[in-house]
Amino acid sequence: MGTSEREQFVAVQKNGDGDLTAFQTSSGRVLAYEQALQEVQAGTIAGVNAFKGRDGETYIRGDADGDPSNNLDQLPIFE
Repeated sequence: MGTSEREQFVAVQKNGDGDLTAFQTSSGRVLAYEQALQEVQAGTIAGVNAFKGRDGETYIRGDADGDPSNNLDQLPIFE
């Protein structure tokens, strides 16, 4: 499956602490963080990867491409 066929995250929801809690995909699906993480790990979302933090939890982050404008924190907020 090529990158062009995979969904991308286009918008996010954050909690009061500024932590990402949900994602909207390029096809319009809304995924809670855990569901999004499972899809990222399965390789169905382009431009992001999962990593294990120092606290032992697994997190979603954008692929390091040197472009801060497509950082997950920079995506628009959706309601």
